[in-house]
Amino acid sequence: MRWCCFLSPVINDIPPLQKEEEYQSQKTKMPTTINPAYALGQPALQGTIRTTPEDFQVDEVLGFDPDGSGEHACLHIRKHGANTADIAKQLARLAGVKNMDVSYAGLKDRHAVTTQWFSIYLGNKPEPDWSQLENQSVQILTATRHQRKLRRGTLKGNRFKLHVRDLTGDTSVLEQRLQTISTEGAPNYFGEQRFGYNNLEKATAMLSRQIKVKDRNKRSLYLSAARSAIFNQVLSQRVENSTWNQAQDGDVMMLDGSHSVFCVEQVDEEIMRRIREQDIHPTGPLWGRGELRSGGEVKALEQLCAAEYALFCEGLENAGMKQERRALRLPVRELDWRQTDDILELSFYLPSGSYATAVLREVLDYIPCPSY
Repeated sequence: MRWCCFLSPVINDIPPLQKEEEYQSQKTKMPTTINPAYALGQPALQGTIRTTPEDFQVDEVLGFDPDGSGEHACLHIRKHGANTADIAKQLARLAGVKNMDVSYAGLKDRHAVTTQWFSIYLGNKPEPDWSQLENQSVQILTATRHQRKLRRGTLKGNRFKLHVRDLTGDTSVLEQRLQTISTEGAPNYFGEQRFGYNNLEKATAMLSRQIKVKDRNKRSLYLSAARSAIFNQVLSQRVENSTWNQAQDGDVMMLDGSHSVFCVEQVDEEIMRRIREQDIHPTGPLWGRGELRSGGEVKALEQLCAAEYALFCEGLENAGMKQERRALRLPVRELDWRQTDDILELSFYLPSGSYATAVLREVLDYIPCPSY
């Protein structure tokens, strides 16, 4: 399945008195589809993912151990077909605290078997019996204490174990594709989860003032989708011209495993070596206020892509978001695989903020199970 994000021609929330021609004039400022380019070409394999929650397993890697003391309870939970936000609310009710007192390092998919960490600020409150939360979908793996609240972005990464079923097509190139991904990584696209069913559609309507969005969470969701669309467009262009994993004059490089960046005025042997060794990665813009840090042809390309999304760029700047950078290349580590008949098993480690589907799409055209 070629995953796409469509901006449909109908927005149901548009006020009935809004003139259709005015809406259409706003909409023409936006591209109608987003079809990211493939680094390895169109896959020759097809398969089905998420036939069961067990087919998509994710384990969080915090990057540190809770210190065992403090005012925050720290729980390591395995959940099966359960929503992260729902678990957080249940924890708040059980502990008798406000929802804002429960935190987690990252969201995890409902249609999966996942392990993740939650922190609950108890202060002087007695610790409840956490086992009351357990059921067929939720299991407490560890209960300890920590001095600080878990915050978004503190997650180091995730380990994935995936099963793809009903494989069809040409399997002769499977080994070569996986070896290439293991060695060179994959384009670091935002996955379709970021865009949902119609987040870009809603972002277009919101930023062109066709609808008002008062809910802060929804507004944030639509802004994030808009920002991600611009990034994906830049990355897709660099995949097209084979520079997504190469250094160019004017590039902004990110140190592997961190958010530290530096500008490259001129590419030399040292920069090329570090690129090959995946010590540094070229980056693309996460749009917001301020000047692009890139230069030369890199900056020109980013400005050209941004011009296609002028409505999104203006909206992101007005919302107060600042220019940031995201790596164009996704290192895929600990990649292992096994194929048995029509089933492919994959396991790998990805840094936080990246998507397993960005890896999968380079291997095969995947189809989510119809029940999901």
